[in-house]
Amino acid sequence: MDYREVGRNVLQHVGGKENVVSLTHCATRLRFELKDKKKADTKALEKTSGVISVVDSGGQYQVVIGNEVQTAFKEIQKAVGNSIKQKKPSDSQESIISRLISIISTTFTPMIPAITGAGMVKAILAVLTLTGVLSDSSQTYIILNTIADAAFYFMPVLLAYGAAIKFDVSPILAITVAGILLHPNISQLFSTGDAVSFLGIPVLAADYAGSVLPIIFTVWIMSYVEPFADRISPSFIKFFTKPMLVFLIMGPLALVVIGPFGTLLNDLVAVGAEWINGKAAWLIPFLMGGLQPFLVVTGTAWAMTPIATMQLSSNGSEMINGPGMLASNIAQSGATFAVAAKTKNKELKQLAVSTGITALMGITEPSLYGVTLKLKKPLVASMIGGAIAGLYAGLSGLVRYAFVSPGLAALPAFIGENPMNIVHAIITCVIAFVATFIIAYLIGFDDTSDELEQASAESSIIIESPIKGSIYPISEVNDAVFSKGLLGKGVAIHPEENSIYSPVDGEVITILESKHAIGLRSKDGIELLIHVGIDTVNLKGKPFEVFVKAGDQVSAGQLLIDADFDSIRNAGYDDTVIVVVTNSENYEVISETTGNLKEHEPLMQIS
Repeated sequence: MDYREVGRNVLQHVGGKENVVSLTHCATRLRFELKDKKKADTKALEKTSGVISVVDSGGQYQVVIGNEVQTAFKEIQKAVGNSIKQKKPSDSQESIISRLISIISTTFTPMIPAITGAGMVKAILAVLTLTGVLSDSSQTYIILNTIADAAFYFMPVLLAYGAAIKFDVSPILAITVAGILLHPNISQLFSTGDAVSFLGIPVLAADYAGSVLPIIFTVWIMSYVEPFADRISPSFIKFFTKPMLVFLIMGPLALVVIGPFGTLLNDLVAVGAEWINGKAAWLIPFLMGGLQPFLVVTGTAWAMTPIATMQLSSNGSEMINGPGMLASNIAQSGATFAVAAKTKNKELKQLAVSTGITALMGITEPSLYGVTLKLKKPLVASMIGGAIAGLYAGLSGLVRYAFVSPGLAALPAFIGENPMNIVHAIITCVIAFVATFIIAYLIGFDDTSDELEQASAESSIIIESPIKGSIYPISEVNDAVFSKGLLGKGVAIHPEENSIYSPVDGEVITILESKHAIGLRSKDGIELLIHVGIDTVNLKGKPFEVFVKAGDQVSAGQLLIDADFDSIRNAGYDDTVIVVVTNSENYEVISETTGNLKEHEPLMQIS
């Protein structure tokens, strides 16, 4: 499958680049903030080949693609550009929780590859030291450990980029402000033990390395300061006065007010997490193991990420996200493999096996949206099995030492100071998979043989006839380009009337100057060429009257062209109307109708 084409189709169905306020992606999904969600065609997206599901939650319009999400993302980013400066209209209907989740997800998503990669380096180091291959006092270890720690030490810088995207400020200026908090000179001032002040105002000592909340609050305040600096700076010197004002205002604010306040909140959150862990260590992994699928579907799975990240950067391990997610991810795989073992439908079995393996490795969206959520009972089984395994993880004191998506491939992230931790992680996996598989297999599900066939029929797209006439095979057209299928599959029509109508809902892509041909793209991504006559380009548009222009949105049955077929025939030209699917390679089946048709009757069926 061409995921670049998937990206282009997704961009079209979310309302085009003009409707995109911001775009990020995680391991499996594209995350849009849209100017107007009403312009997004969710039904068309869900039918788009390569799209697993669509989720509108947490202030984001999320399109689940799967493992090839980066390819689709790059294609869309190429179209919309790297810097999107549109303003999203305020939505009074959006709850505070939704806004908070949106801030967290948009801010954290860009940095996930960095801390995941760093986490895997830490996991490899843990394996090397555990097996005695590398000494933790060697220079090689120190250098590799520095490589692994860099992403966590400079986390405010990474977060500044994501927060800048969310709050619509200059990423470079935001990153520089983060650099102010981490500059060695500030640390040296505090290291002397003497009181530090700025213009007589006390500056509280704080270590911002690995911190989360201070920089997010700082960039939020900067979203008000930067427009102010832009507004008061004379245009002819704005190039340097605007950033100068931002730094002079935000630097002291961050060090004197925002940073200490954010650090205090950081510490309070950390103390709260430790208190819960001390009173009921089993509670959070138990809840996360059971509720993770629900959190993913509702887009609220990001809510715990800041706490987990703070624990990792300050303690070197975390118990908020990792243990429960490990139980849930493996449980999701167990439920999906149970479906594969029990279903009689070959397509469903193949889907369940492939997505089950992906879930086993730690990426559950393809399994969740492609199998268990649709069948419902396996999803319930995965939540029960995940809760059981999460309970064991909590009672055993399981922690995660690196920020990676928990699964079999990421088990080294559970190797650390406690040698039994990895053993508990493996036992958690076994419990999650076996318990869920048994539960899912026993409670069963409605096998989808008939449903899939019906869904397949429903997913077929009907192309209407653009004109009344008699249908014949395109292979019989007196033009080698069309008859040999060089432009794609299609049909030919001997016209009986002069009016040519749109066969689909979609957009006019091209209209030739000679007016004898028009290109359309349906809302489902089907690209059509309607070609009126053979060699009629030579008539230079005289027998044609066109009622639309390139870029117009059209509905099926809307008048496109009036053609004077008597004039075409009198001029000695073939009057055949040809309808070609120019991106035929994207579709498995294109079946044509034969016989006489009226306009708007089904001409082709595409799957």
